[in-house]
Amino acid sequence: MISIKRYLEQTQTGSNEHGEREPKALLLLTVGAYRSALVEMGNCGVDACPSLGEKLKEGLGKLGERLSAEISCETIVETESGVREQLQGWSRRTAMHYREKTREVKEILLVMARTAESVGERDQRCAQQITEVTTRLKSIANLEDLTQIRESIEKSASDLKTSIDRMTVEGKAAVDQLRAEVSTYQTKLEEAEEIASRDALTGLRSRLWTEGQIEQSLHASKVFCVAIIDINEFKRVNDEHGHLVGDELLKQFAGEMRSVCRSTDIIGRWGGDEFLLLLNNCGIVEAKAQIDRLREWVCGNYTVQGNSAPKKLRVDASIGLAERLAGETAKELIDRADVEMYRDKAASRANRSNQVR
Repeated sequence: MISIKRYLEQTQTGSNEHGEREPKALLLLTVGAYRSALVEMGNCGVDACPSLGEKLKEGLGKLGERLSAEISCETIVETESGVREQLQGWSRRTAMHYREKTREVKEILLVMARTAESVGERDQRCAQQITEVTTRLKSIANLEDLTQIRESIEKSASDLKTSIDRMTVEGKAAVDQLRAEVSTYQTKLEEAEEIASRDALTGLRSRLWTEGQIEQSLHASKVFCVAIIDINEFKRVNDEHGHLVGDELLKQFAGEMRSVCRSTDIIGRWGGDEFLLLLNNCGIVEAKAQIDRLREWVCGNYTVQGNSAPKKLRVDASIGLAERLAGETAKELIDRADVEMYRDKAASRANRSNQVR
Protein backbone atom coordinates (compact mmCIF):
# COMPACT_ATOMS: atom_id res chain seq x y z
CA MET A 1 0.00 0.00 0.00
CA ILE A 2 2.91 2.37 0.68
CA SER A 3 4.19 1.85 -2.88
CA ILE A 4 0.73 2.68 -4.27
CA LYS A 5 0.61 5.84 -2.17
CA ARG A 6 4.08 6.80 -3.39
CA TYR A 7 3.00 6.23 -6.98
CA LEU A 8 0.00 8.52 -6.51
CA GLU A 9 2.20 11.24 -5.04
CA GLN A 10 4.53 10.95 -8.03
CA THR A 11 1.69 11.07 -10.56
CA GLN A 12 0.47 14.28 -8.98
CA THR A 13 3.84 15.82 -9.92
CA GLY A 14 3.63 14.27 -13.41
CA SER A 15 6.46 11.69 -13.30
CA ASN A 16 8.12 8.97 -11.27
CA GLU A 17 11.52 9.12 -9.58
CA HIS A 18 13.23 8.42 -12.92
CA GLY A 19 11.40 11.26 -14.62
CA GLU A 20 9.25 8.85 -16.63
CA ARG A 21 5.47 8.69 -16.90
CA GLU A 22 3.99 5.33 -15.91
CA PRO A 23 0.72 4.07 -17.38
CA LYS A 24 -2.35 4.46 -15.21
CA ALA A 25 -3.26 0.87 -16.11
CA LEU A 26 -0.44 -0.31 -13.85
CA LEU A 27 -2.03 1.49 -10.90
CA LEU A 28 -5.43 -0.03 -11.63
CA LEU A 29 -3.91 -3.49 -11.90
CA THR A 30 -2.07 -3.04 -8.61
CA VAL A 31 -5.20 -1.82 -6.81
CA GLY A 32 -7.16 -4.71 -8.32
CA ALA A 33 -4.57 -7.17 -7.05
CA TYR A 34 -4.75 -5.62 -3.59
CA ARG A 35 -8.55 -5.89 -3.58
CA SER A 36 -8.25 -9.57 -4.59
CA ALA A 37 -5.83 -10.07 -1.71
CA LEU A 38 -8.41 -8.55 0.67
CA VAL A 39 -11.04 -10.98 -0.64
CA GLU A 40 -8.71 -13.94 -0.10
CA MET A 41 -7.83 -12.71 3.40
CA GLY A 42 -11.55 -12.65 4.16
CA ASN A 43 -12.01 -16.18 2.79
CA CYS A 44 -9.08 -17.42 4.88
CA GLY A 45 -10.66 -15.82 7.95
CA VAL A 46 -13.91 -17.71 7.27
CA ASP A 47 -12.01 -20.99 6.87
CA ALA A 48 -9.99 -20.43 10.05
CA CYS A 49 -12.98 -19.49 12.23
CA PRO A 50 -16.39 -19.67 10.48
CA SER A 51 -18.31 -18.05 13.33
CA LEU A 52 -16.12 -14.91 13.29
CA GLY A 53 -14.61 -14.90 9.80
CA GLU A 54 -17.72 -13.58 8.02
CA LYS A 55 -17.46 -10.27 9.88
CA LEU A 56 -13.81 -9.92 8.83
CA LYS A 57 -14.70 -10.80 5.25
CA GLU A 58 -17.48 -8.21 5.11
CA GLY A 59 -15.26 -5.54 6.66
CA LEU A 60 -12.42 -6.16 4.21
CA GLY A 61 -14.94 -6.28 1.35
CA LYS A 62 -16.28 -2.83 2.23
CA LEU A 63 -12.73 -1.44 2.34
CA GLY A 64 -12.06 -2.96 -1.08
CA GLU A 65 -15.25 -1.43 -2.50
CA ARG A 66 -14.30 1.99 -1.21
CA LEU A 67 -10.84 1.65 -2.72
CA SER A 68 -12.34 0.80 -6.11
CA ALA A 69 -14.64 3.83 -5.98
CA GLU A 70 -11.91 6.37 -5.23
CA ILE A 71 -8.13 6.06 -5.57
CA SER A 72 -6.27 8.82 -3.75
CA CYS A 73 -3.49 9.16 -1.21
CA GLU A 74 -6.04 9.74 1.55
CA THR A 75 -8.07 6.67 0.54
CA ILE A 76 -4.93 4.53 0.43
CA VAL A 77 -3.89 5.59 3.93
CA GLU A 78 -7.41 5.12 5.33
CA THR A 79 -7.71 1.71 3.68
CA GLU A 80 -4.36 0.59 5.09
CA SER A 81 -5.43 1.70 8.57
CA GLY A 82 -8.84 0.03 8.17
CA VAL A 83 -7.29 -3.26 7.08
CA ARG A 84 -4.96 -3.20 10.09
CA GLU A 85 -7.89 -2.57 12.46
CA GLN A 86 -9.97 -5.35 10.86
CA LEU A 87 -7.16 -7.91 11.13
CA GLN A 88 -6.21 -6.94 14.68
CA GLY A 89 -9.85 -7.05 15.82
CA TRP A 90 -10.44 -10.40 14.17
CA SER A 91 -7.23 -11.78 15.68
CA ARG A 92 -8.29 -10.75 19.21
CA ARG A 93 -11.83 -12.08 18.81
CA THR A 94 -10.61 -15.38 17.36
CA ALA A 95 -8.06 -15.86 20.13
CA MET A 96 -10.76 -15.26 22.76
CA HIS A 97 -13.13 -17.61 20.93
CA TYR A 98 -10.69 -20.50 20.92
CA ARG A 99 -9.60 -19.80 24.49
CA GLU A 100 -13.24 -20.18 25.52
CA LYS A 101 -13.53 -23.46 23.62
CA THR A 102 -10.32 -24.69 25.25
CA ARG A 103 -11.69 -23.75 28.66
CA GLU A 104 -14.86 -25.78 28.05
CA VAL A 105 -12.87 -28.85 27.00
CA LYS A 106 -10.61 -28.39 30.04
CA GLU A 107 -13.66 -28.34 32.31
CA ILE A 108 -14.92 -31.59 30.79
CA LEU A 109 -11.56 -33.25 31.43
CA LEU A 110 -11.55 -31.96 35.01
CA VAL A 111 -15.05 -33.36 35.59
CA MET A 112 -13.93 -36.75 34.30
CA ALA A 113 -10.75 -36.62 36.42
CA ARG A 114 -12.70 -35.73 39.57
CA THR A 115 -15.17 -38.52 38.92
CA ALA A 116 -12.38 -41.05 38.37
CA GLU A 117 -10.74 -39.86 41.59
CA SER A 118 -13.95 -40.25 43.58
CA VAL A 119 -14.50 -43.71 42.12
CA GLY A 120 -10.94 -44.64 43.12
CA GLU A 121 -11.46 -43.40 46.67
CA ARG A 122 -14.75 -45.32 46.87
CA ASP A 123 -13.14 -48.52 45.59
CA GLN A 124 -10.27 -48.15 48.03
CA ARG A 125 -12.69 -47.69 50.93
CA CYS A 126 -14.77 -50.69 49.88
CA ALA A 127 -11.64 -52.79 49.38
CA GLN A 128 -10.59 -51.99 52.93
CA GLN A 129 -14.00 -53.06 54.23
CA ILE A 130 -13.87 -56.30 52.27
CA THR A 131 -10.38 -56.96 53.64
CA GLU A 132 -11.74 -56.54 57.16
CA VAL A 133 -14.57 -58.97 56.40
CA THR A 134 -12.11 -61.49 54.95
CA THR A 135 -9.91 -61.24 58.04
CA ARG A 136 -12.92 -61.82 60.25
CA LEU A 137 -13.95 -64.87 58.22
CA LYS A 138 -10.49 -66.34 58.56
CA SER A 139 -10.68 -65.93 62.32
CA ILE A 140 -13.81 -68.12 62.40
CA ALA A 141 -11.60 -71.18 62.02
CA ASN A 142 -10.24 -70.51 65.50
CA LEU A 143 -13.70 -70.40 67.09
CA GLU A 144 -15.12 -73.52 68.76
CA ASP A 145 -18.56 -72.23 69.76
CA LEU A 146 -21.09 -72.71 66.90
CA THR A 147 -23.10 -69.76 68.17
CA GLN A 148 -20.06 -67.49 67.89
CA ILE A 149 -19.31 -68.92 64.44
CA ARG A 150 -22.86 -68.27 63.26
CA GLU A 151 -22.89 -64.72 64.68
CA SER A 152 -19.50 -63.96 63.12
CA ILE A 153 -20.63 -65.27 59.70
CA GLU A 154 -23.89 -63.31 59.87
CA LYS A 155 -22.05 -60.09 60.78
CA SER A 156 -19.45 -60.64 58.09
CA ALA A 157 -22.14 -61.32 55.47
CA SER A 158 -24.08 -58.25 56.60
CA ASP A 159 -20.97 -56.06 56.46
CA LEU A 160 -20.06 -57.45 53.05
CA LYS A 161 -23.56 -56.81 51.69
CA THR A 162 -23.56 -53.28 53.13
CA SER A 163 -20.19 -52.58 51.51
CA ILE A 164 -21.32 -53.90 48.13
CA ASP A 165 -24.62 -52.02 48.32
CA ARG A 166 -22.78 -48.80 49.16
CA MET A 167 -20.36 -49.42 46.30
CA THR A 168 -23.28 -49.89 43.91
CA VAL A 169 -25.11 -46.75 45.07
CA GLU A 170 -21.99 -44.58 45.06
CA GLY A 171 -20.92 -45.96 41.71
CA LYS A 172 -24.30 -45.22 40.16
CA ALA A 173 -24.33 -41.71 41.66
CA ALA A 174 -20.83 -41.00 40.32
CA VAL A 175 -21.71 -42.28 36.85
CA ASP A 176 -24.99 -40.34 36.83
CA GLN A 177 -23.18 -37.16 37.84
CA LEU A 178 -20.55 -37.68 35.17
CA ARG A 179 -23.20 -38.42 32.56
CA ALA A 180 -25.17 -35.28 33.49
CA GLU A 181 -22.14 -32.98 33.41
CA VAL A 182 -20.79 -34.42 30.17
CA SER A 183 -24.28 -34.11 28.65
CA THR A 184 -24.35 -30.43 29.66
CA TYR A 185 -21.01 -29.74 28.01
CA GLN A 186 -21.96 -31.82 24.98
CA THR A 187 -25.03 -29.64 24.56
CA LYS A 188 -22.87 -26.52 24.83
CA LEU A 189 -20.45 -27.84 22.21
CA GLU A 190 -23.31 -28.82 19.89
CA GLU A 191 -24.77 -25.34 20.25
CA ALA A 192 -21.37 -23.82 19.49
CA GLU A 193 -21.00 -26.05 16.42
CA GLU A 194 -24.49 -25.06 15.26
CA ILE A 195 -23.64 -21.37 15.63
CA ALA A 196 -20.37 -21.89 13.75
CA SER A 197 -22.21 -23.65 10.91
CA ARG A 198 -24.57 -20.68 10.41
CA ASP A 199 -24.07 -17.38 8.62
CA ALA A 200 -24.38 -14.67 11.25
CA LEU A 201 -26.43 -12.27 9.08
CA THR A 202 -28.90 -14.45 7.17
CA GLY A 203 -29.11 -17.53 9.39
CA LEU A 204 -28.34 -19.74 6.39
CA ARG A 205 -25.58 -22.32 6.52
CA SER A 206 -22.02 -21.04 6.36
CA ARG A 207 -19.86 -21.42 3.27
CA LEU A 208 -17.48 -23.88 4.93
CA TRP A 209 -20.30 -26.07 6.27
CA THR A 210 -22.09 -26.15 2.88
CA GLU A 211 -18.86 -27.07 1.10
CA GLY A 212 -18.48 -29.92 3.59
CA GLN A 213 -21.95 -31.21 2.72
CA ILE A 214 -21.05 -31.13 -0.99
CA GLU A 215 -17.89 -33.12 -0.23
CA GLN A 216 -19.95 -35.71 1.68
CA SER A 217 -22.41 -36.03 -1.22
CA LEU A 218 -19.51 -36.56 -3.62
CA HIS A 219 -18.02 -39.31 -1.45
CA ALA A 220 -21.44 -40.96 -1.18
CA SER A 221 -21.74 -40.97 -5.01
CA LYS A 222 -25.14 -39.31 -4.78
CA VAL A 223 -27.00 -37.74 -7.68
CA PHE A 224 -27.24 -34.01 -6.96
CA CYS A 225 -26.84 -30.53 -8.43
CA VAL A 226 -25.28 -27.32 -7.19
CA ALA A 227 -26.55 -23.82 -7.93
CA ILE A 228 -24.99 -20.41 -7.30
CA ILE A 229 -27.43 -17.49 -6.88
CA ASP A 230 -26.17 -13.91 -7.21
CA ILE A 231 -28.33 -10.82 -6.59
CA ASN A 232 -27.98 -8.50 -9.57
CA GLU A 233 -26.69 -4.95 -8.94
CA PHE A 234 -26.61 -5.45 -5.20
CA LYS A 235 -23.68 -3.06 -4.88
CA ARG A 236 -25.95 -0.26 -6.07
CA VAL A 237 -28.33 -0.99 -3.19
CA ASN A 238 -25.49 -0.51 -0.70
CA ASP A 239 -24.21 2.59 -2.47
CA GLU A 240 -27.60 4.30 -2.78
CA HIS A 241 -29.33 3.19 0.43
CA GLY A 242 -26.55 2.11 2.80
CA HIS A 243 -25.31 -1.20 4.15
CA LEU A 244 -28.10 -1.53 6.73
CA VAL A 245 -30.68 -1.62 3.93
CA GLY A 246 -28.44 -4.03 2.02
CA ASP A 247 -28.19 -6.33 5.03
CA GLU A 248 -31.96 -6.30 5.52
CA LEU A 249 -32.46 -7.13 1.84
CA LEU A 250 -30.06 -10.09 2.16
CA LYS A 251 -32.00 -11.41 5.17
CA GLN A 252 -35.35 -11.12 3.35
CA PHE A 253 -33.92 -12.73 0.23
CA ALA A 254 -32.54 -15.61 2.31
CA GLY A 255 -35.94 -16.06 3.96
CA GLU A 256 -37.65 -16.29 0.57
CA MET A 257 -35.17 -18.94 -0.57
CA ARG A 258 -35.80 -20.99 2.57
CA SER A 259 -39.54 -20.89 1.96
CA VAL A 260 -39.33 -22.13 -1.65
CA CYS A 261 -36.59 -24.77 -1.37
CA ARG A 262 -37.23 -28.38 -0.40
CA SER A 263 -36.51 -29.59 3.11
CA THR A 264 -33.77 -31.83 1.70
CA ASP A 265 -31.97 -28.93 0.00
CA ILE A 266 -29.15 -27.06 1.72
CA ILE A 267 -28.80 -23.30 1.30
CA GLY A 268 -25.57 -21.56 2.28
CA ARG A 269 -24.31 -18.02 1.99
CA TRP A 270 -21.39 -18.13 -0.41
CA GLY A 271 -20.26 -14.61 0.43
CA GLY A 272 -21.53 -11.06 -0.05
CA ASP A 273 -24.66 -11.27 -2.20
CA GLU A 274 -23.97 -14.81 -3.47
CA PHE A 275 -25.62 -17.99 -2.22
CA LEU A 276 -24.81 -21.67 -2.71
CA LEU A 277 -27.62 -24.20 -3.09
CA LEU A 278 -27.17 -27.98 -2.83
CA LEU A 279 -30.08 -29.85 -4.46
CA ASN A 280 -29.89 -33.36 -3.01
CA ASN A 281 -31.13 -36.44 -4.89
CA CYS A 282 -31.91 -34.28 -7.90
CA GLY A 283 -30.89 -34.69 -11.54
CA ILE A 284 -30.40 -31.79 -13.94
CA VAL A 285 -33.94 -31.90 -15.38
CA GLU A 286 -35.63 -31.77 -11.99
CA ALA A 287 -33.08 -29.20 -10.79
CA LYS A 288 -33.84 -26.84 -13.70
CA ALA A 289 -37.54 -26.97 -12.85
CA GLN A 290 -36.70 -26.25 -9.21
CA ILE A 291 -34.46 -23.31 -10.19
CA ASP A 292 -37.17 -21.83 -12.44
CA ARG A 293 -39.59 -22.03 -9.52
CA LEU A 294 -37.04 -20.45 -7.19
CA ARG A 295 -36.29 -17.63 -9.63
CA GLU A 296 -39.98 -16.82 -9.99
CA TRP A 297 -40.44 -16.83 -6.22
CA VAL A 298 -37.41 -14.86 -4.99
CA CYS A 299 -37.16 -12.27 -7.78
CA GLY A 300 -39.53 -9.34 -7.61
CA ASN A 301 -40.40 -6.44 -5.35
CA TYR A 302 -39.11 -6.17 -1.79
CA THR A 303 -39.99 -3.61 0.87
CA VAL A 304 -37.06 -2.83 3.13
CA GLN A 305 -37.14 -0.54 6.16
CA GLY A 306 -34.70 2.31 5.63
CA ASN A 307 -33.43 4.97 8.03
CA SER A 308 -36.45 7.18 7.47
CA ALA A 309 -39.13 5.35 5.49
CA PRO A 310 -39.69 1.93 3.89
CA LYS A 311 -37.99 1.51 0.53
CA LYS A 312 -39.34 -0.55 -2.33
CA LEU A 313 -36.64 -2.36 -4.27
CA ARG A 314 -36.83 -4.48 -7.40
CA VAL A 315 -34.62 -7.56 -7.04
CA ASP A 316 -33.40 -9.85 -9.81
CA ALA A 317 -30.89 -12.67 -9.55
CA SER A 318 -28.51 -14.57 -11.80
CA ILE A 319 -28.39 -18.33 -11.26
CA GLY A 320 -25.89 -20.92 -12.42
CA LEU A 321 -26.65 -24.64 -12.21
CA ALA A 322 -24.37 -27.67 -12.56
CA GLU A 323 -24.94 -31.41 -12.07
CA ARG A 324 -22.17 -33.46 -10.49
CA LEU A 325 -19.97 -35.43 -12.86
CA ALA A 326 -18.17 -38.62 -11.97
CA GLY A 327 -14.63 -38.03 -10.78
CA GLU A 328 -14.79 -34.25 -10.37
CA THR A 329 -13.95 -32.40 -7.16
CA ALA A 330 -16.21 -30.07 -5.20
CA LYS A 331 -14.21 -27.08 -6.45
CA GLU A 332 -14.62 -28.14 -10.08
CA LEU A 333 -18.35 -28.62 -9.62
CA ILE A 334 -18.79 -25.22 -7.93
CA ASP A 335 -16.61 -23.55 -10.58
CA ARG A 336 -18.90 -24.90 -13.32
CA ALA A 337 -21.94 -23.52 -11.52
CA ASP A 338 -20.14 -20.19 -11.12
CA VAL A 339 -19.39 -20.02 -14.86
CA GLU A 340 -23.06 -20.69 -15.63
CA MET A 341 -24.09 -17.96 -13.19
CA TYR A 342 -21.91 -15.39 -14.99
CA ARG A 343 -23.38 -16.48 -18.33
CA ASP A 344 -26.85 -15.92 -16.92
CA LYS A 345 -25.76 -12.51 -15.61
CA ALA A 346 -24.37 -11.51 -19.02
CA ALA A 347 -27.60 -12.58 -20.73
CA SER A 348 -29.61 -10.57 -18.20
CA ARG A 349 -27.53 -7.46 -18.88
CA ALA A 350 -27.98 -7.92 -22.62
CA ASN A 351 -31.75 -8.19 -22.20
CA ARG A 352 -31.88 -5.02 -20.11
CA SER A 353 -29.77 -3.20 -22.69
CA ASN A 354 -32.12 -4.26 -25.50
CA GLN A 355 -35.13 -3.11 -23.51
CA VAL A 356 -33.56 0.33 -23.01
CA ARG A 357 -33.01 0.67 -26.75
